Amino acid sequence: MTDSSANNKRIAKNILVLYVRMFIMMAISLYTSRVVLKILGVEDFGIYNVVGGIVSMMGVINGAMSVSTTRYLTFELGKGDMVRLKQTFRMCVNIYGLLALILLILSETVGLWFLNTQLVIPDDRMVAANWVFQFSILSTIFSLLTNPYNAVIISREKMNIYAYISLADAILKLAIVYLLLVVPLDRLIVYGFMLMFLHVLNTSIYFFYCNKKYQESRYAFYWETSLFKQLLSYTGWNLFGSASSLVKGQGLNILLNMFFNPSVNAARGIAYQVNTTVSHFFTNFYTAVRPQITKYYAQQDLDNMFKLVFRSSKMAFFLILLISLPLIIEAPYVIQLWLGQLPEYVVPFMRLILVITAVDAMANPLMTTAHATGKIALYQSIVGTMTILNIPISYLFLHYGSGPVIVFEVSLIIAIVNIILRLWIVKRLVGFPVLAYIKKVFFNCLSVTIISAMLPILAYRFVTDGIIGVLIVCSLAILSTLATAYYIGLEKSERSFVSEFIAKKLKRR
Repeated sequence: MTDSSANNKRIAKNILVLYVRMFIMMAISLYTSRVVLKILGVEDFGIYNVVGGIVSMMGVINGAMSVSTTRYLTFELGKGDMVRLKQTFRMCVNIYGLLALILLILSETVGLWFLNTQLVIPDDRMVAANWVFQFSILSTIFSLLTNPYNAVIISREKMNIYAYISLADAILKLAIVYLLLVVPLDRLIVYGFMLMFLHVLNTSIYFFYCNKKYQESRYAFYWETSLFKQLLSYTGWNLFGSASSLVKGQGLNILLNMFFNPSVNAARGIAYQVNTTVSHFFTNFYTAVRPQITKYYAQQDLDNMFKLVFRSSKMAFFLILLISLPLIIEAPYVIQLWLGQLPEYVVPFMRLILVITAVDAMANPLMTTAHATGKIALYQSIVGTMTILNIPISYLFLHYGSGPVIVFEVSLIIAIVNIILRLWIVKRLVGFPVLAYIKKVFFNCLSVTIISAMLPILAYRFVTDGIIGVLIVCSLAILSTLATAYYIGLEKSERSFVSEFIAKKLKRR
């Protein structure tokens, strides 16, 4: 068996594990979201969304360092240097400790000021909002401290452990919902506290598991100034990129609060609940693929890296299309069925966010290619700046009277521009075959989308309303996407691999 074949089989196995996890978590998440909205009410749900978003903006450091840690640990594993692997892990933990302190200071100063002076929150809910803010700070800090151990598991491609811990977390979140019904206290405060407790529990589980299983994760103080500067430089540029993404997300959330009312934030929160669930269709796949892209680069196997980027870009897009197409077409019915109500703006928000997610899913392997090189200054400065432009452009439209939907329309246009910029950057970094990517990925995905949508859209226009009509439209959308992606989207070798993998799994059963 060749190394490439073994890698493909390991990726496929990890993808299967992550998708089993995803379907269980999706069912729990959808049910939990509905009950939380009902228990907290639209106003408190919107407050939690926007207040937690402030800490997420402060926690941008978390995301930047997480990508850095995973990249460097995976790179050293790819090279097989265990001594350097241990040193890298220990330096990462040191930096996480410093970042946790920075996050705490920023949140308790700038964050508190913004919460109490700039956000539109009813006076009688300010005390609860401040409690939620404090719990969110602690949640983000513990999430940050979990990252080096999570990175060890992902870089070693032990996705079954990652899946088990995530499933336990989802089940406990479901239990929290029922606690809200019986605890005789402010439900918004209790909800924030219990979510913080879950983060503490997750951190403890990751810590004890990794310490037991992997030698590199047994922390002992180590300091190397040159490695510190290298990690900090990489993280600094990654911080800019992560900040730009959160500015696009949480920054636009705050803009919506400044120009409208908490119910619009609640609509955005609901739309992103759907998007988060749908995103698992490519993030699970991407989580399994990402380490191999970095390891191929560490081994200077660029041919296999390019092939994997092509394949994973297409597959990520198809996975999003598979679940998004029926949701986009039947959005009003799905939201009404899920929530028991149809809040204003949820449908257009959800449709646009899902399209943006599909575009970003296609582009993520290109991002990993740039990150694998370790030379990310050009990438982050260009793509990050374009992403930040969401805020001033959206602000201008809102200032001159546009409705809240405009912020997502602007985001979609910028997401498309960013794909073009990413291709140009990876061409400069690793000689990436841009024209082949445009032909085999971009036009391929566009063709699959157009052909897949034809039949379900016709059915939507002519089939009668009601649950039977919805089931027909959704079934046609799924079947049409599967067939079109398989026969048009995949190359012959890719179809053979998928068929053989499925056949083996069915035979084992």
